[in-house]
Amino acid sequence: MTDAVTLPRGPAAPRRRDAEATRAAILEAAKAQFAQLGYDRAVLRDIAAEAGVDVALVARYFGGKAGLFTEALKASFKADFLETWDRRTFPRDFATMMADNVHRDEDRTQSFQFLLRAATSPTTAPLLNLAIQERFLAPIREWLGGDDADARARVLAAVFIGLLVERLIRNEPLAGRERQVFIDQAAAAFEAMAGPI
Repeated sequence: MTDAVTLPRGPAAPRRRDAEATRAAILEAAKAQFAQLGYDRAVLRDIAAEAGVDVALVARYFGGKAGLFTEALKASFKADFLETWDRRTFPRDFATMMADNVHRDEDRTQSFQFLLRAATSPTTAPLLNLAIQERFLAPIREWLGGDDADARARVLAAVFIGLLVERLIRNEPLAGRERQVFIDQAAAAFEAMAGPI
């Protein structure tokens, strides 16, 4: 036998709410819903359910559907995407990524599908344009630097987006000689746009 005494416990402390985690869960659910359904067909109640929260929290944190969409759009562009771009290896690295399987990085694929849906909606296309200018083209322009950085950034983005669409449609990695020629040609195009190191 033991001499241990069990002390009565008071009521359990309420679970601490984590506003940041709740906001992040709503954003993740919104990105998934907007990628799958687009802005017009996505429903706030479904987004809240997927995030495991009450729909009233969407309004509290984002003000409504348009605010949520805008924040989800901004969150789709990784703020640090340029930190991994090495100017010396960027052309071949990106060309190889475009030859690979689209499902290698599901988060990136979902983000791109979200952006495609946003581009095709008259309601969301202007929001997408602002987000692309601020979170995609501006950092690329700065990263490229030099003469005509504005035009070079726009061409690089257009080629990159075009190759993303081709990879999404292809839905499988390239193989054999076609893969090697694709990588060589795409790398040459990226190198020409990036300019000298």
